[in-house]
Amino acid sequence: MAFWCWTRRGWHVAKALKVPANLTLLHLPPYSPELNPVERVWAYMRSHYLSNRLFKDYDQLFDQTSHAWNRMDQDRLKSICHTAWIERAI
Repeated sequence: MAFWCWTRRGWHVAKALKVPANLTLLHLPPYSPELNPVERVWAYMRSHYLSNRLFKDYDQLFDQTSHAWNRMDQDRLKSICHTAWIERAI
């Protein structure tokens, strides 16, 4: 069974949303970015690869962000995204 984190913010709620039977929504409380694992990934990338730098344009920013993302291996992502609350919810 797959789990998908979902906030209840106004722009994330759609009355026409059809949730597949094999997907379970985990509703996150509002204003809680620390509970969203991808926020941890962005924080790690900023602090380890993208901080204290100037980018001449969007293309350079995009290239450097892509390079930083590609340096992340599966074990690193697992360690950054691991949270006890996800295990309890599953």
